[in-house]
Amino acid sequence: MSCCGVPPSPEDLNEISGFVAGKLAAFLRTLRGASFPVGLSEGQDAAALMAAGYARKPGLLRSAFKHLFSSRKSDWEAFDGLFDAFWLNKRTRSRSAIAGSPAASANPATKSLADRPTPGSGDAANDQIPAEDGDDGRQRSGEGRAEGASRADNLAATDFRKLSDPADIAEAHAVAARLAQAMRTRLTRHDRARRRGDKLDLRRTIHRNISHGGVPISLLHRERKPKPLRLVILLDASGSMSLYTGVFLRFIHGVLDEFREAEAFLFHTRLAHVSDAMKERDPARALDRLSLLAQGAGGGTKIGESLATFNRWHAARVIHSRTCVMIVSDGYETGDAALLRREMAQLAKRCRRIVWLNPMMGWDGYAPEAAGMKAALPHVDLLAPAHSLQSLAALEPYLARL
Repeated sequence: MSCCGVPPSPEDLNEISGFVAGKLAAFLRTLRGASFPVGLSEGQDAAALMAAGYARKPGLLRSAFKHLFSSRKSDWEAFDGLFDAFWLNKRTRSRSAIAGSPAASANPATKSLADRPTPGSGDAANDQIPAEDGDDGRQRSGEGRAEGASRADNLAATDFRKLSDPADIAEAHAVAARLAQAMRTRLTRHDRARRRGDKLDLRRTIHRNISHGGVPISLLHRERKPKPLRLVILLDASGSMSLYTGVFLRFIHGVLDEFREAEAFLFHTRLAHVSDAMKERDPARALDRLSLLAQGAGGGTKIGESLATFNRWHAARVIHSRTCVMIVSDGYETGDAALLRREMAQLAKRCRRIVWLNPMMGWDGYAPEAAGMKAALPHVDLLAPAHSLQSLAALEPYLARL
């Protein structure tokens, strides 16, 4: 380390940066364990704040981090205690509960959804109040495992079917739910910006100012009443999609939790409306209810018949002029492809956009040659990959234009 005015050596700088990165990554895990919606972008912003010098004063860093990470009133109230416990070693009783692990379902399409322990949460108390003296040397040097942004970036780019580490699977589930919240926040901000600049209503303005001799003292504007974006998600829960179903169900849970208007359906050989089940605040209870609704999941896929059920019994209720229908499926149709084509044409007439998310598009050499995919493509506005967290995040700019 530097002393007597001698600048630190490159080795010292690497040790310091590795230690800071390790501490920041551990703090982010602590916040995630306390149910804070911390994602990849928030982690990068936090690293930028520390690099900008906010870490020199604990009070300044606490204030900056509090505004960055607290998106809800409960987050705002709990943050100071978590920050002081972690960074200042002031012990405090945690007021946050880490979501428990739901019992695994016997259903092949939902049994992979059970929560694994959150990374770094083997001991909840230690997660909330890390001990400085007990730090492993590997944490200071960053050796032995990828830390911080690099590990998060690798996880974001990894195909869901290649996730085998229980910690990575649990983290992917958590990030998928937080991604839905981030989408809702940014789309709401975009809607507000689009509503600004309402046009002047000349007729009402003149009528209002007759008593002033026609002088336009009071101006009236035309008030737009746009319908909020509604997401309707139809998730393929057949056997060929089983490696992806878990992460997508967590994403759907986040969508229903954050979007004011959203509906969710599962389909395989039949269609099931699962919005009420997925709106459970506790993910464990949501998945327990879901396993009862998803009878027959993990078998074949009859997309056409499922869409026919949706169009006949649900479309009039859940679709309006600003509805985006997301179909998450590999397009492997075991039923009648001609029926699928007809039902897709009918669905396209009802909604604003149809987005088809196909996890197989992330595979090398994949081409949409399946009969079901070919039948659906003429009526799809956006065909996009959905095999990783990055591919889900890429949907946000498209949704913002709806």
